[in-house]
Amino acid sequence: MRDLRMRRIMSKNLAWILAMLISPCWLMAGGGAADASAAKAASAEAAPAAEPAMPSVTTVTTDPLIQLLATKGILTAGEAQNIMSAPAGQMRDRLVLLLKEKGILSEHDLNALSMGASTYAADAASNAAPIEEGLTTQATGPTVPPPSIKDGPVSAVIPVRVFPVGLPQEREGLIPAIHLGDNIRFRPYGIFQTGASYDTASPYGNDFPLPGFNPIVNGPDKLPEFHLQARALRLGTDFEWLDIAPNVILTGKFEMDFAGNFGRSNNSTFNSIHANTPLIRVAYGRIDWAATDKTSLLALFGQDWTPFGSSTLPDLLESNGLGFGFGTLYQRAPQMRFGFNHKFGSDRDFQIQPEFAVVDPAFAAQPADLTSLGNVIPGNEGVANQLGYGERQGADSQRPEVQARIVTQFQLDKAPNVPPAQIIFSGTEAERSVVVLANAVPTLTFGANPLVFKNAFPNGVRIHSHRDGFSGEAQLPTRWFTLIAKYYSGSDLRAYGAGQLFALFNKTTGLTSTATAQSIDGSATTVFGLLNGVPVIAPQLPPRSQGGFVNLGLPFSRWVGANSEGRNSGWTMYLHYGRDQALARDVRREGGGRQNSDVSSAQLQYKFNRFITFAFEQSLYRTRAIPLTATGLYPSFQGRPMRELNDVRSEFGTIFTF
Repeated sequence: MRDLRMRRIMSKNLAWILAMLISPCWLMAGGGAADASAAKAASAEAAPAAEPAMPSVTTVTTDPLIQLLATKGILTAGEAQNIMSAPAGQMRDRLVLLLKEKGILSEHDLNALSMGASTYAADAASNAAPIEEGLTTQATGPTVPPPSIKDGPVSAVIPVRVFPVGLPQEREGLIPAIHLGDNIRFRPYGIFQTGASYDTASPYGNDFPLPGFNPIVNGPDKLPEFHLQARALRLGTDFEWLDIAPNVILTGKFEMDFAGNFGRSNNSTFNSIHANTPLIRVAYGRIDWAATDKTSLLALFGQDWTPFGSSTLPDLLESNGLGFGFGTLYQRAPQMRFGFNHKFGSDRDFQIQPEFAVVDPAFAAQPADLTSLGNVIPGNEGVANQLGYGERQGADSQRPEVQARIVTQFQLDKAPNVPPAQIIFSGTEAERSVVVLANAVPTLTFGANPLVFKNAFPNGVRIHSHRDGFSGEAQLPTRWFTLIAKYYSGSDLRAYGAGQLFALFNKTTGLTSTATAQSIDGSATTVFGLLNGVPVIAPQLPPRSQGGFVNLGLPFSRWVGANSEGRNSGWTMYLHYGRDQALARDVRREGGGRQNSDVSSAQLQYKFNRFITFAFEQSLYRTRAIPLTATGLYPSFQGRPMRELNDVRSEFGTIFTF
């Protein structure tokens, strides 16, 4: 039905569209008042009253032809915006190519467009229906004042999306701020967030929340803290390299920020409170190849968000941790990613995009100072503390982490200025290897043969364990609200901010005469023991966990019909709940303590203009514990055993974008 209706619309308006494409005033991107007035009037006449509302463009899209094509569903909102973002001299060519890709224009039509403007306009007028004849007459008539333009509705709440679906842009679609020669284009951007926060319980000294009892901190009170923050500065640049092949798009991105924890190096520690270390967030090059009108292939090389778990992120004012340990689940890592996108061409603009990636394996294993173990070169005792997290155990497995995701995208709500919905599934599998050197293999402090482990493992040992994970995610924007949600389940998810940040535990059931040794990086304690008199190594098992979040965005300004260009167009509220929990049985093997953490928050945003946004967020971060294995009591906090630790956080922030 949709295809038949599309053909009817286009057969009626094709000649008029072609005439507009070569109209000199349109080539100048909306030149004279008379042409704009006539085109808007003709657009109002040509749109049938029974035509359903289609995804529209934002209010900056004022070209009448683009508006008409978007209203009739011939162009999606994203396609219309992409055309309007092009330089004036490129809009016509971009629209013509897009209409040809959709099968609306034929080769004959393109040849006709190459005729002179007057010749083709005359042919179009002679063969057009009366409404097109009226349009031609008006377009060449005297200048008249343009009618008032009714602003479109305020945009629906747009989900936070770090992965594009389909081509990242059309060829030469990047509007550059800087040119490097003829073939390289740059577009810098940035975000700067300042704010003030107060936590009723912040025992670790961070300016972002972490799960309680991690590690267990016992003080005179709940250790509240106040912070003024001015370190969340993010700078980035988009790139485009023009390739000789017309169906190849080469793009790239570099992004860094200062939102990491304070640097440990001696030259910055003294001033660490106001001199943060810049960290690379994203840095990659990407190749897209439009194989057909409906199918494109992609390849990405560099550091980007991980396909597993990172596709859906909540909108939280607290962005330094972003729900780390409270159900968000995300990561960025070096990777090589490959995939393809296929458009099915339905009236909902249904697309599917599978992706596969090999990723640098990171396990967030915290290295220790190995001075006491004799594994550090004299003079470099502090280097182990600066290596970062997860540098060895994943790499020592001698294999990459394997990840995949599949995305389906479609237009759930066809109202104007509503982005498409997405349903996403992802998974990961990786291996870690804990190495104990030969000189670190322990000796027994009792027994007939204290060298039993040295003799059994003369070359040291290597212990393997696996990580696996699964996530299901949904992003459902509508004109009334935007609902995003995520569920995940897996093991050894510490590096993704899940599993209550627990690391490996040793399964010592049935072992006698045990002794311990440190791994080569000092981040893991291994257990040696006798099983029925035979020397063995205790298996190391990953903690299992599950969690997720629900984030609801409410476009208050759209509800009340605010002017999209006015001061009241930027009122939005976000309601959020997230939860992360480790399997209780595994927590007991870890020694007990924290078992699950959740966060409930409400945020009110006011977008003063497109550069400045003010926000206030009120949150409750909670951690619940199970009794400690050693004592049978709950963790001691504030001088007494406590099952639950609460942190009420109030935060005000100002966000500058440029």
